[in-house]
Amino acid sequence: MAKRLLSAPAPRRVVALAGLLTAAAGWAAPSVWPASATDAAQTSVPSSTLTTTWLREKQTRPNFQPPVASRCADTPVLVEVPGPVAEQRPPPRRPVGPGHPVSVFDDGAIAPPAPAPASPPMPAPALEAVVVSGSRHPGPSPADPVPAAVNAGMVDDNADFSAYQAFLQRHAGSPVPAWPVAARQRLQVVDAQGRPVNDAEVSLRAANGARLWARTDAGGQVWIHPGSFDPDDSPDYQVEVHRDGRRARGHLLRGQKPVLQLRLPVQPQPVRLDLVFLLDATGSMADEIDKLRASLQDIVRRIDALPSRPQVCLGLVTYRDRGDEYFIRRWDLSHSVAGFQQVLDGVQAGGGGDTPEAMNEALHEAVQHLSWRGSGTTRLLISLADAPPHLDYGRPWHSDSLRAALGKGIKVFSVAASGQDSQGELVQRQLAQHTGGRFIFLTYQDPANPARGPGSDTVHEVENYSVQQLDALVVRLVREELAQLPAAPAH
Repeated sequence: MAKRLLSAPAPRRVVALAGLLTAAAGWAAPSVWPASATDAAQTSVPSSTLTTTWLREKQTRPNFQPPVASRCADTPVLVEVPGPVAEQRPPPRRPVGPGHPVSVFDDGAIAPPAPAPASPPMPAPALEAVVVSGSRHPGPSPADPVPAAVNAGMVDDNADFSAYQAFLQRHAGSPVPAWPVAARQRLQVVDAQGRPVNDAEVSLRAANGARLWARTDAGGQVWIHPGSFDPDDSPDYQVEVHRDGRRARGHLLRGQKPVLQLRLPVQPQPVRLDLVFLLDATGSMADEIDKLRASLQDIVRRIDALPSRPQVCLGLVTYRDRGDEYFIRRWDLSHSVAGFQQVLDGVQAGGGGDTPEAMNEALHEAVQHLSWRGSGTTRLLISLADAPPHLDYGRPWHSDSLRAALGKGIKVFSVAASGQDSQGELVQRQLAQHTGGRFIFLTYQDPANPARGPGSDTVHEVENYSVQQLDALVVRLVREELAQLPAAPAH
């Protein structure tokens, strides 16, 4: 695949606003947002038009609980999630992929065995060794070795959507579950002054009962993929948005080219950022983890010091595979930067074996079981992996978590490390594109031999990308995300 390297980041294409639809605020229709365990029950109606290429499923109920946490923990707390017992582990190298695209919300589908209960929370390692003087985070020790730089490229598959569609078409025979995306549309929510309204709750309803739930990002927008929830290609959808007790509604025509824009007269809120790292910690990631540990620490320090002074909470999920020393470990969101850095220092690579890993299960833990904060929060998840998920383990699939991430307003930045194959790239790009994130990939002098050091080349099927050091690239993306937020009124 030919690649073209840019000397500077390519400008993001913005779809022109047209066909403005303004909605009256204060519309008092009943809430359609999930608010309880009962409301969040999963329901789906199987489609009679299933194909071997795309998942075609009707979503009628949400598969998530909305984020409601009001604050983060004082220190990181470890919860270890065990995998199934050894007898349940499938043999290595088993062919992956479902036999047919059964809906993940199909009540008639065979349910997987109930997962073993998570181990009780364990406090993170003691923090006495972390010295914090004059700042909210520690600086590097003079004795610490300086790791080699980690270079990375980035593409925005929503900005260059035709290239992304071509990529999907080339992998149409992949066993990775996927929804059709060609009918993608954009919705934007703004306030009375035309400024973006972040974290507005969005729901779509078709006449056939198909439903979608989402939350707007820091730019007040969300990408709508009708094929992800409505297999009947309904001609139009009723749209409702709400935040801070205000509601508005509109009408979205399938295939409508202009952006659907709705207005909510709400006030900006203080900048709050929930930032979670999801790391593949299997043996093949040893070199990357050693190199990236310092990069991730620098990312955290620089985000913590951004001019917007975001109220930052940090979380971490690491995973291996069934039968390894551990299956999944998660540290819930905490505002302790020093504590997070010490936890990250303790992450070691090991285990693995067969190529796929427990990415799907770890993604489920990150999206569904971390204490993401509620209204007005910008929620970002950075996933670093060098292998695809097991598709032969059954649910949850990444498509389950993708739908939940959209509903909870979690934007995914997927990072492909050396060795990531085309199946893993397909999963990572789906997660990023669907949630409005970016696909990031490490670059090397020789992608076939990453030990030669960082460079500007990659094996991934991407074009028109620029290369930066990974920490600078991630900080830039977070800064650009937060810069879209209007300033909160001074108190």
